[in-house]
Amino acid sequence: MTAADAHDEPGCAAGPVLWHDLECGSYDADLALWRELAAAEGDPVLDLGAGTGRVALDLARAGRRVVALDLEPRFLEELRGRAERAGAAIAERIETVAADARDFAFPGRAFPLVVAPMQTVQLLGGRDGRAGFLRSVKACLAPGGLLACALADALEGFDAEHTEPPLPDIVERDGWVYVSQPVAVRPGPAGITIERIRQVVSPSGRRSAEGDAIHLDTLDGDALAAEAAAAGLRDAGRGRIGATEEHVGSEVVLLRA
Repeated sequence: MTAADAHDEPGCAAGPVLWHDLECGSYDADLALWRELAAAEGDPVLDLGAGTGRVALDLARAGRRVVALDLEPRFLEELRGRAERAGAAIAERIETVAADARDFAFPGRAFPLVVAPMQTVQLLGGRDGRAGFLRSVKACLAPGGLLACALADALEGFDAEHTEPPLPDIVERDGWVYVSQPVAVRPGPAGITIERIRQVVSPSGRRSAEGDAIHLDTLDGDALAAEAAAAGLRDAGRGRIGATEEHVGSEVVLLRA
């Protein structure tokens, strides 16, 4: 059976929101840092690559106003629904904007804090994508405002010493089982490609599978700070998010207008 056949069965919820939540939604090691920065810098906070609201909802629960920006409208639709279900006070604190993190604008508005969690900056398609991102951020930062970008620590590929892939991400909904299994980490000249197999198992046991891959640009804090300087942002130090059993740690690059 093909993936399309399985996804046509009644009850199957596989789609970008489900896979995003399964592969990214449970990560919480960074949330305390974003709350700490928001408390120090003020709001509204601009959350870039907001997805379905992992960070934005947490900040809103902490009393912060958040503008959640993402390229995928379906993620933002889900975010708004979750905010509404969390209550009027949460929903009122979150604004969603569908836009590309490499080219966005907020005429007449200024943010004291802009955050780019997880590896958003490494998903922008190289130096040109980051240049657009940095120009866009610089234009909307308040004077003295802070940009905080998380960069993943180096990933280990599978080799003679690292032969076992990570454990899969699994969720069950209404009798359907969804599995996302990392199967390869492939270094390249400009970054790393992470390959996954996504499987769907129906209540009757029928199974489908399809591949997915993401590319992370090679980037460290010093390189990003140098690129940011060209956009008019100054290096304001580094933060740190520790590794967990499921996720590598991150260097957080702090840049001020």
